[in-house]
Amino acid sequence: MAMKLPYSRLFPEALDKEIFMRSATESKVRIQKEDFSVTDEIEFMKKSSRNIGGITVFLGTGRETSKGEKIADLNFEHYPQMAEKKLAEIREKGIADFGLIDMSIVHRIGHIDIGDNIVLIITCGEHRQETFKACEWAISELKRTTPIWKRETTTKGEVWVQATP
Repeated sequence: MAMKLPYSRLFPEALDKEIFMRSATESKVRIQKEDFSVTDEIEFMKKSSRNIGGITVFLGTGRETSKGEKIADLNFEHYPQMAEKKLAEIREKGIADFGLIDMSIVHRIGHIDIGDNIVLIITCGEHRQETFKACEWAISELKRTTPIWKRETTTKGEVWVQATP
């Protein structure tokens, strides 16, 4: 029987947190079931640079009605690895195209209660203009290209939401 070594034994450089964090975007691009703290996420992003002069935040939450129907249940599913890859591409393109200092994207999957956090995009730049433009572009691009699907259960039954308002 083959012995499995812990990750840190296979890749000892990963023990150096600074090297690991520089090489990974997992902390700034995440898909998770757990809720997140908007305040904690903003504070984390502020540590990206002392040259940040503007931060724009988009927070999407679970709403109670959709197209006039009351939502009884809200669920998000995704295509693992492909969704994370798309979010990482959005982050990289947003930083490059809008001249940002940094960007983070967090999206929840699974059951979401009404009023709960669903998606968070934080854009950081030297000035506000690029952060506003990049944040709006990022949420539109996320909805357009990322394989994350929303299923709403209303009084009329289950609906997979296709179009975004």
